[in-house]
Amino acid sequence: MQLFSRQRYFLYIFLLIFPLAACQRGQSNNRRLTPLPQDPLIQVYFNHSESSEYQEPDRQQTRFGDDLEKQIIDTISQAKSTVDVAVQELRLPRVAQALVDKQKAGVKVRLILENTYSKPWSSFSSEEVNKLDKREKERYNEFYKFIDVNQDHQLSPAEINQRDALIILQNAKIPWLDDRADGSEGSSLMHHKFVVVDSRTVIITSANFTFSDIHGDFTNYSSLGNTNNLLHIDSPELASLFTEEFNLMWGDGPGGKPDSQFGVKKLMRSPQQLVLGTSQIYLNFSPTSPLQPWVNTTNGLIGKTLNSATKSIDMALFVFSEQHLANILEKRHQQSVKIQTLIEPQFAYRSYSEALDMMGVALSNKCKYEVDNHPWQNPITSVGIPNLPKGDLLHHKFAVIDNQIVITGSHNWSKAANNNNDETLIVIDNPMVAAHYQREFSRLYAQAKPGLPLEIQEKIKLELKQCPQIKTPTSIEVKSNQKININTANQEELESLSGVGKKLAQRIMIARQQQKFTSLKDLERIQGVSTRMLDKWSDRLAF
Repeated sequence: MQLFSRQRYFLYIFLLIFPLAACQRGQSNNRRLTPLPQDPLIQVYFNHSESSEYQEPDRQQTRFGDDLEKQIIDTISQAKSTVDVAVQELRLPRVAQALVDKQKAGVKVRLILENTYSKPWSSFSSEEVNKLDKREKERYNEFYKFIDVNQDHQLSPAEINQRDALIILQNAKIPWLDDRADGSEGSSLMHHKFVVVDSRTVIITSANFTFSDIHGDFTNYSSLGNTNNLLHIDSPELASLFTEEFNLMWGDGPGGKPDSQFGVKKLMRSPQQLVLGTSQIYLNFSPTSPLQPWVNTTNGLIGKTLNSATKSIDMALFVFSEQHLANILEKRHQQSVKIQTLIEPQFAYRSYSEALDMMGVALSNKCKYEVDNHPWQNPITSVGIPNLPKGDLLHHKFAVIDNQIVITGSHNWSKAANNNNDETLIVIDNPMVAAHYQREFSRLYAQAKPGLPLEIQEKIKLELKQCPQIKTPTSIEVKSNQKININTANQEELESLSGVGKKLAQRIMIARQQQKFTSLKDLERIQGVSTRMLDKWSDRLAF
């Protein structure tokens, strides 16, 4: 009887656990989306895609997403003559080994890194590790655990030679340099993330070649990597433009003359335009001197593209701090272009963030506003932050215009990217390509947190009390007799209406994005809105 009970117990545990595990493995079968068709010359990939899945090479877990590392390695592996890589950071040992294998096969390999990340982590002293900021120290600790295969808390030469990507490259004598090769201290960023193979194939991505940017933090299994996209483009003409950019930075290479050109030392170049199959492509590289007309810069190209919008603009951005672009978006909004924006949470509500402008508010820096700060007079609520796994960041730098045109690359929407950093900006006019980015945006936006968080609202109120010498460009104070435009009101204004709480305010904001309200009757379709509430609102609402 006791044996039977134990058998029943283990059978119960098996039946309890197995369906759960099967459900986790088969979850993608229930939710996995049908892959979108790819343009034959321009393929698009996302590490959080819900139309594909792969098994991670290190954590050995199957998850949603395109394996961006495999795309990079497969492209390098096809090289017959040359491989040029310009990437801010490279920590993936399999990518390093792919470059080593190609060099051994007689392929000419060249690598450019950002100086901040051009020293192998395994060679860091304890003093250097202690100087790292919190995020970098966390990444270093993750790296250490990855290198420490036998988990004895020591890094053996064998472990380092096998898993430290930069040591692998050093041991093979792969030629590389960083942005100090121009004789400077490399104060601006070499922020490119591109690969050129055989003067024909180009990879353009927002991702650094790191665990955190592609697969996720090594010891955090819920992390799926910072959200990133990757383009694989077959075009000798485009490849030649990237090779030209690479050669300017490379100069004579390591040990040669100090003739490398980084940052504003590079000659000013106008955006290049080319036709690739059914695609119209515009390409530009940063930086441009701030002495040049803004319209001729990379941000100027973004602005020109945004200005062409007639229906919709959807943006997924790591950082958005360029005032000129926010002003252009406001004009598009005034012309009834639907605008939706997601920004990385750590940058979304800082004093310099254009998210605040778009929502009609402002935050000061020590009681001082930026000189050209301009909160929108007719703000929108379709601005917010994504809901991502803990540890992951919104690292995209893309926008989709009218479901037709894509802006992407390594280029953040900031003055630093425009006037200081080495960056790639590419604009692709192709609805098939745009469909991939539109799906990624919709995925992120579906789970996003729109509007102004309560803590930011409180911070703005506190500033009004603590900074009497300044006058905020807009006020979030809501008077009881003040009319509220139901189509533009922010969350706090909506919550000032009788009977409206946080959840109902959010339902109203979501509903009006689908269709604007024109009368009180239109509000009857919102769950939680009663006839009595509408009677109380009648004197307070404007449409």
